[in-house]
Amino acid sequence: MRLVTIHEVARNAGVSIGTVSKVLNNQGQLRAETRLRVRAAAELLGFRPNDLARSLHRKRTFTIGLVSSDRFGRFSIPLLEGIEDALDSARVAVFLCKPTDDPAHERRHVESLLAKRVDGLIVTSRRTDPRPPLDTLGTSVPVIYAYAQTAGAGATCLLADDEGGGYLAGRHLVGLGRTRIAHITGPERFAAVRERRAGLSRALAGAQVPLDPRLASTGPWSEAWGREAVGRLLDAGPPFDAVFCGSDQIARGVADCLRERGLNVPDDVAIVGYDNWEIVAAATRPPLTTIDPCLHELGQAAASRLLAMIDGDHGPAATRHVVRLPCRLLVRASCGGGSSLKTADRAA
Repeated sequence: MRLVTIHEVARNAGVSIGTVSKVLNNQGQLRAETRLRVRAAAELLGFRPNDLARSLHRKRTFTIGLVSSDRFGRFSIPLLEGIEDALDSARVAVFLCKPTDDPAHERRHVESLLAKRVDGLIVTSRRTDPRPPLDTLGTSVPVIYAYAQTAGAGATCLLADDEGGGYLAGRHLVGLGRTRIAHITGPERFAAVRERRAGLSRALAGAQVPLDPRLASTGPWSEAWGREAVGRLLDAGPPFDAVFCGSDQIARGVADCLRERGLNVPDDVAIVGYDNWEIVAAATRPPLTTIDPCLHELGQAAASRLLAMIDGDHGPAATRHVVRLPCRLLVRASCGGGSSLKTADRAA
């Protein structure tokens, strides 16, 4: 299809090219009748503004780049949805790049994004452990880290409050009267594992319920590990009446093993997972009580902060800002909440 030009819109509306430009960019002091006539002509002819020309005029491309090492999209997709929701009203588009953990691949992606003159960059990951600062190749393009962090000076990092999430899980379980709480989670090297355990310990200490080290196990982020770990506890460990799992995948494995061993969830053992991965949590038997890290909201917050940075609000250049957003407890049947979502709670 042939592109309609601004000259044709001006000719059809009986005005100058400058008047058409003012109307389409919401500028100038023009009569309402003139604005209506120009917009009607543009719609009739199917005129589409030249984004490149508008970008040069405004010195912005109204695009940002999202650089993610989350290969499967488990965390980056909910973030992206929140980012796009926040950017929609500003008419900003997102370019998604997945360099995994390859620095050379990441550099090529950044080069490509900078060549497109993106207005800013958001960096995300599949884990929240510190990573090297993103190399912006000597440019001053604003960068924000969402569900990712770096120790670089001036970095702004938005994270889920994993310690707060662990606290919510522990508080909920002791509130149900559970006093022998097992903890089956992912690899010790992950910061999230240590933070969630710290939150659980804080909740139990506040209720004067001990966390028995014999009931704590770390291993892979998998259903298989959940089945194996809880099987070991049933065979050799002290008795327990609840399990806080470091992920929904682990929790699903725990639930399967308990059912196979003839134990009832939640009557015999209550289970709390982590991530609110709905495709897993809702399909677990019974549906899984879990901690939601609120990635959609985190994405919205990251996009809003990046827009402020693009507009010039960078904050103190040498200060590293780390913002932890609260998680939410979602109660389902694995804690006696019925077959569907019952309550939502946030850490104080």
